[in-house]
Amino acid sequence: MFEGMNEEQARKKILEEVAEYCNEFHNTKKEYKEGDRISYASRVYDSDEMVNLVDSSLEFWLTSGRYTAEFEKEFAKYIGVKFCSLVNSGSSANLVAFMTLTSPSLGDRRVKRGDEVITVAAGFPTTVAPIIQYGAVPVFVDVTIPQYNIDVNMLEEAYSEGKTKAVMIAHTLGNPFDLGAVKAFCDKHDIWLIEDNCDALGSQYKINGETKFTGGVGDIGTSSFYPPHHMTMGEGGAVYTNDPILNKIARSFRDWGRDCVCVSGQDNMCGHRFDRQYGELPLGYDHKYVYSHFGYNLKATDMQAAVGCAQLKKFPNFVKKRRENYAYLYNALKPLEDEGKLILPIPCENSDPSWFGFLITCNPDKGVKRNDVVKFLEDRGVQTRMLFAGNLTKHPCFDEMRKTGEGYRIVGDLKNTDRIMNDSFWIGVYPGMDEPRLKYMAESIRKACE
Repeated sequence: MFEGMNEEQARKKILEEVAEYCNEFHNTKKEYKEGDRISYASRVYDSDEMVNLVDSSLEFWLTSGRYTAEFEKEFAKYIGVKFCSLVNSGSSANLVAFMTLTSPSLGDRRVKRGDEVITVAAGFPTTVAPIIQYGAVPVFVDVTIPQYNIDVNMLEEAYSEGKTKAVMIAHTLGNPFDLGAVKAFCDKHDIWLIEDNCDALGSQYKINGETKFTGGVGDIGTSSFYPPHHMTMGEGGAVYTNDPILNKIARSFRDWGRDCVCVSGQDNMCGHRFDRQYGELPLGYDHKYVYSHFGYNLKATDMQAAVGCAQLKKFPNFVKKRRENYAYLYNALKPLEDEGKLILPIPCENSDPSWFGFLITCNPDKGVKRNDVVKFLEDRGVQTRMLFAGNLTKHPCFDEMRKTGEGYRIVGDLKNTDRIMNDSFWIGVYPGMDEPRLKYMAESIRKACE
């Protein structure tokens, strides 16, 4: 097959055939017929992603490499931050982001066990899990409807002098939380802000007269590249920041907790591999095996990064399509809101969301019950999802803490959080949606509300 070819020519031939294969067997779009299953999310890709994936596999550099470096550089450039670290999932990104704030090198601002972190219960569990796993205390406040984000009026009541060290919350389904109010609160009390941006990549917020991408306003942002998300590399996530110290700590926690910053396959970048004193180790102990944190191995592979590099080039169009799909559904379902049967999602003031999903709250007082609507839609082939945990504190993972009353704190009540748990669901707006699918979903919801 490769007779008379050098390696570069053979690779080119392979990649050309990979592109042909993808175009023949993966990119032939099936025309939608009424009743076909409509998923809430799916991968959107073409031969670019597959060619990159195979190109990386042919190098057989199985850990992070050139594609990782390219992705970290281009992703940081897109968000508008200085530093990005690729990890193996959005959940790992949240873990690294939170653990970064526990580093002894942060002095009095570090998060210690028993310190408090303000968050919400209406969301995905891995925004909260690192707080509990470390031994800090999540302080839950309610959210607002129809933005479905933190009620900023509760922040001061949730604050404990000397104990509150951070706010760690997500932008719900692409809709930014009130970054202006939350950032001002964090600045006032000199506490950290982690933006869980896993469901909001591409969302924008105008703050202090400047429009920024979410994830790039707080001290640390996180993203997920799981297949249903705004872009994908299969599994994968990112931690990003403008702070060089936080970046160095984050990379340490990601890379086994090591002190050395050499990338895979690199030795002695600093020129002091064997001549420094660390802790109580012997003078000159190999810096590649010096550990400044109790870390993990949460790196992604270069094959994942290769897919991400191709996805990132398409990403602005993904965001555009998500906004168009949201607008279609909003306009189609607005009459039901006017009748008081549904509450539709609206953007946070000063924001332009990159919608992850279209979140709907039913009004049982008007005879519209969430469970009945969801069953009706699922029976008609429309995939639905809850707003993740609904109220996380109601789940079995909180059973022991509920019994003892220790390990977390709730400020006020979680009235809207409970309403979301009982009355809300969402449907998809991913870029692969077309008008026939959107029309069918809207018609199905109208019929469910009759």
